[in-house]
Amino acid sequence: MFKHLKSRRYYFKEILAFFFLLAAAYFFKQQKQEIAEAGKLLQEADATLILWGMLATLLLLLLHGLMYWYSFQAIREKLAFRACMRLFLKRNLISVFLPGGGVTSLAFFSDEVAKQGISKTKTAFASSIFAGIAFLSLAIVAIPVISFLAFKNGNSSSNWMALGSLVGSLLVLFWATQSFLKQGWVYRQLYRINPKIEAVLLEINQKSMAKGKLLLVLFCSTAIELLGMLHIGIAMLAIGLPINLEACIAGYVIATLFYAISPFLRGLGAVEVSLVLVLKSYGIPDVDAFSITLLYRIFEFWMPLAFGILAFFSSRANIILRILPALSLAALGIVNMVSVLTPPMVDRLRFLKHYLPLEFIQFSNLSILGIGLMLLITAAFLIKGLKNAWRIAMALSLLSLVGHLTKGIDYEEAAFALLSIFTLWFTRHHYNLKSDPKTQSLGIQTAMLLFGIVMIYGVMGFYALEYQHFQKNYNWIEALFETLRAFFLMDTKQAPISSFAKWFVNSIHGLGVFSLCTLIYTLLKPYIFNLGEDAEESAMAKTLVEQYGQSADDYYKTYPDKSFYFSEHKNSFIAYKVSSGFAMALGEPVGSKEQLQDIETISGFEKFCLQHNIKPAYYKISEAALPLFIEMGKKYMPIGQEAIVDLQTFSLEGKDRKSLRNGLNALQKKGFFCRLYQPPLKDGLLQQLNFVSDEWLSSMNREEIVFSSGKFDQQELKQQQVITVENEDGKIVAFLTIIPDYKADEGTYDLIRRTKDAPAGVMDALIVQLIQQLKEAGKTHLNMGMASMSGIDKPKDLPEWTVKFAYEKLRQFRQHQGLYEFKDKFNPVWHKKYLVYQNHYDLITIPLVISKIMKE
Repeated sequence: MFKHLKSRRYYFKEILAFFFLLAAAYFFKQQKQEIAEAGKLLQEADATLILWGMLATLLLLLLHGLMYWYSFQAIREKLAFRACMRLFLKRNLISVFLPGGGVTSLAFFSDEVAKQGISKTKTAFASSIFAGIAFLSLAIVAIPVISFLAFKNGNSSSNWMALGSLVGSLLVLFWATQSFLKQGWVYRQLYRINPKIEAVLLEINQKSMAKGKLLLVLFCSTAIELLGMLHIGIAMLAIGLPINLEACIAGYVIATLFYAISPFLRGLGAVEVSLVLVLKSYGIPDVDAFSITLLYRIFEFWMPLAFGILAFFSSRANIILRILPALSLAALGIVNMVSVLTPPMVDRLRFLKHYLPLEFIQFSNLSILGIGLMLLITAAFLIKGLKNAWRIAMALSLLSLVGHLTKGIDYEEAAFALLSIFTLWFTRHHYNLKSDPKTQSLGIQTAMLLFGIVMIYGVMGFYALEYQHFQKNYNWIEALFETLRAFFLMDTKQAPISSFAKWFVNSIHGLGVFSLCTLIYTLLKPYIFNLGEDAEESAMAKTLVEQYGQSADDYYKTYPDKSFYFSEHKNSFIAYKVSSGFAMALGEPVGSKEQLQDIETISGFEKFCLQHNIKPAYYKISEAALPLFIEMGKKYMPIGQEAIVDLQTFSLEGKDRKSLRNGLNALQKKGFFCRLYQPPLKDGLLQQLNFVSDEWLSSMNREEIVFSSGKFDQQELKQQQVITVENEDGKIVAFLTIIPDYKADEGTYDLIRRTKDAPAGVMDALIVQLIQQLKEAGKTHLNMGMASMSGIDKPKDLPEWTVKFAYEKLRQFRQHQGLYEFKDKFNPVWHKKYLVYQNHYDLITIPLVISKIMKE
């Protein structure tokens, strides 16, 4: 079914975020005493001031909504303020789980805005204004602060580098804006990519953009930056400190810049550490710095997330079923890490020691820290719908539940784990994406093999090491337990003394991390198809095509390059090919046209794709079938027109056919004639045809194209009718292959090729001869195939504008115009064909997918 498909993704942002999390965990682990004291200090904080901080958070959320509101008004569009608020809250929530953070989230929820009559293009434009001005306001606030810090700490090269980067970014932004407005280099590059940009510039020049609204967006964004500083000030007052204005401003700016560096998980870890260090640099004690940071993140991070969840519930969006478990898992991860870093309740720990060994309690405590880190990373994969991510999340939540109870009877933290377990269980049906079973099996075997090797290596090492390395001689049992502790990153009971002993323990640590990472990676790795051609499925598909085929494209649906999805009752199928994470189907389903049969087949195919972590798309969908896909919520765009010639009205007579007649007559006078060959074709004839085909491909600088057309295959051609154009010596200079057309009373052809020195008119002669042949066979129509990219007269959106511009203006697409003009000579009726897909962002990848699947 599938040829081998590999997909590699590198999660740089996630790796960077994970690094910050590890650094933060290490940093806070060294400050356990201060964190414990900070917790006590927060319990005594001024509740009234905390309430004022929460009210400032509400104002901050309202200002973000106003930013969107004025951004839409700036482009002369009206979006209700309530809708603007929901748009921000939802995007803010999902940005926690996206690699690019807030910038990536701007691509989501445009469909909800489109329902209010605002196109996705304009929504993207307004979102760009929102993001651009947010950066500008940060720069307005940050540049003076960093300049001050740079002059104050003249020996700090990092401050000067940060200042230079910000100023450089602003200069580039200013230059790009001027270049665009004055139709300079930036404008020309954008115009090449998207000719519709001319209309945007025209609106600006005609002053149709409300520039006053842009100033209001900037005002709101700057107010948001000031509120962030105010939150730090309120946190200072709440714990009994006077406001240090310089610390508030510097702390906010530096923490926000760290968030910009690591937007994945909203800068979790990076923001906290940077803010604590900045506050400490201003002489604020460690305990107070931790308390201020915790309050600040509650105001700026956790409260907006809580409102984001409410926004999803209020709109009853299904995505909440994916986001809520991931959010609860991330919260559990934070709880785990904080729980380990704070001391246990003495009374509970004393009670627990009566029933559990101290070593087990210590093991539970350290395990919870590692599980917390794994929970945060798993949350990011959980939102993608991976089945194994759900399984790992459930296992980690269960381990957290047990771990919290066995490390200190921490039933408060265990309640969080229980909540996560219930949430995962109730949403279990929403995780369908499979992992690669072969890689998974290999990973488990590799991890187990590594575990066994490390155990042997560690036990023998501990047993053989002499007294001076650990000041202890181990027996076999003690060596086994020490190896297990080192493998799971726990400290050995007896601290290593010599440098060799330290290296030995660290080597077990490293092997343990490698084994666990190998296991996690293989469990989360997406499904990789590596299925060979299935002769039984191919035969079944050919039978259905012979029985139910209704189009010229049905012939190509059983080609060896196709895979097949069969309906539940095996009475219909979809032919498709996989590339770059997409399953591209050719046309509509083939099969019995019972009531709702096509809908059931397509729905089944969609579910199949979801389970296998690939996106469905449909190539060359007819206009008649388009309403079926629109009803399913699909997007579509025209990709060309199919030429259908009415043989009953076609004639070479008349003024419009004069040039065609003249070409055919000239060809005949030169001694060329057409000839029809019946199958099976002889080997000598196939060799001549192969020579013509190779020369045509070479002269046109082309490769064989498959998927929606055939290729030169001698075994396939041997069973087909072929029309040739030959000279008086019998040399073939052009040929055309006739293939089955499963639409009643219609005929079609596949390959039509010529030699480099063939005279003009040979292609016309082949089509005219085919028309004559079809008439004699009783056919009423000729399907000449699709002229790609043609037929877009009035583009309705950016993708269609782009296709129309490329078709009409770019030299590399002129071959498509030539193909249209060749077919149009025969006065066909043109029928549009469509590409159907899930959302407009798929169009970034789909052209490359189509290019790949059309080549072997």
